[in-house]
Amino acid sequence: MIVFYIGIGKTVWYNVRGLYNIELMGSGKRVDNGRDRNGRVKIMKEIIHGREKIMEEQTGQVRINSTSRVFKMSIPIFVELMLQLLVGNIDQIMISQYSQKSVAAIVNGNQIMNLVIIVLNMISMATTVILSQFLGAKDDENASKTCMVSLTLITGVSVVITLIVMLANKPIFTMMKLQQEIMGETRAYLMIVGSFILVQGLYLNFAAILRTYTLMKEVMYVSVIMNILNIAGNAILINGWLGFPQMGIAGAATSTVISKTIGLLLIILLFVKKVRLPLGIRFLMPFPKKLLGNLCKIAFPSGAESFSYNVSQICILGIVNTFGTMVTATKGYCSILANLSYVYAVALSQATQIVLGYLLGLKKIEDIQKRVWSTMKICLGVCLGVTLLLFINSNLVFRMFTSDPEVLALGRRILFLEFFLEIGRAINIIMTRSLIAVGDAKTPMIAGITGEWLIAFGMAYVFGITLGWGLEGVWIAMALDECTRGLIYVIRFRQGKWKRLAYGNIA
Repeated sequence: MIVFYIGIGKTVWYNVRGLYNIELMGSGKRVDNGRDRNGRVKIMKEIIHGREKIMEEQTGQVRINSTSRVFKMSIPIFVELMLQLLVGNIDQIMISQYSQKSVAAIVNGNQIMNLVIIVLNMISMATTVILSQFLGAKDDENASKTCMVSLTLITGVSVVITLIVMLANKPIFTMMKLQQEIMGETRAYLMIVGSFILVQGLYLNFAAILRTYTLMKEVMYVSVIMNILNIAGNAILINGWLGFPQMGIAGAATSTVISKTIGLLLIILLFVKKVRLPLGIRFLMPFPKKLLGNLCKIAFPSGAESFSYNVSQICILGIVNTFGTMVTATKGYCSILANLSYVYAVALSQATQIVLGYLLGLKKIEDIQKRVWSTMKICLGVCLGVTLLLFINSNLVFRMFTSDPEVLALGRRILFLEFFLEIGRAINIIMTRSLIAVGDAKTPMIAGITGEWLIAFGMAYVFGITLGWGLEGVWIAMALDECTRGLIYVIRFRQGKWKRLAYGNIA
């Protein structure tokens, strides 16, 4: 028995001594041979803590980088994006019951607000990219600095944009050749909504921070509450229910700003309760100019590409308008259905971008490559699967909008071409966010702007008007643009030049 206990004791001793030589992850402290002036008890506690930390980090990495985890992260984002699409249409439907002129006024007012949101979203996306890297590296100090700098930046940009919208909206609408009969309502709508651009900016930024902390469900819940309040507010204020005056388009605008303000308060409350990251002026003293520069390096190229895309689509719509009302209507219906095909890809790309940031912070460069290719396969499968379902049921789907046989026939031909467009678009959506996440924001900007104008717009004119292919020609041009850019991004990523940029970011 004594021999047995001695044997057990030796075994334990050798194992413990081996554990002493573990380099504790995250601490950089090496414990040698079980000797420390503070005593063996402290060392044993350190070892146990170190092992727990190792296990936590390892499992955390597996958890954040698993396909199932990325899928779970993408679902709340997908629901939120779908709500944005649906509620935007519901707003227009609700105001249409009041006045058709008011619908036109909201459409034109939102043209401006959509461009504003693009700018604000790019700052929020840049925040996600940089913040996720610091969280992966467990650097709370720089995480706090990133949040403070991004909040300062988005506040400054929001104030400047608000002044432009408030003071220069009339000349802007005049340049847009807005009809005089709706000029007054459009300006009134924009003046109300534009007064709360700062609220919109802060909401987007805090939402981005929460998503970076993988609190996607919480952000989704806030979005649901916000949209319910917006719909209820529209019904009450537009029509004058429950004793309120009938406000029409002003009611729709007021409902929007009230719901967004409540949404901002809820999102800040969630940040305080769930994140508990310290914020304050002290994180801006001295001002972290390098962090600001890094945010701008990501935000500006991304914003420029998104802005360019939206303007090019407006110009392409101008080409389509020359084909007649029926063709324009068909284009509108096909665009709505196309949104259903790729909206999940957008959600998946946002979730992937957060994961890549964490992996970059953990210096898991090789895991980044595996994650991107895995996500791209899923994205292609989903996008093409949805497009196939829409194509098979095209007559049924288009009959929700119209029974015109010309629209049904043209719509079916466009949905066939949509297969090729979605191949390129699925790759682009994933690769764009992935390249931005690893520090290569210039490639999507240069390739995007070039492709949008030279191929999408330029070839749309050639195929659609010069060759007389009509809407099919326009769709072929847009598909060529998406596929060409997709090929460029894949080649760029396979070359591995992004790794040098990634290593530079984490050095």
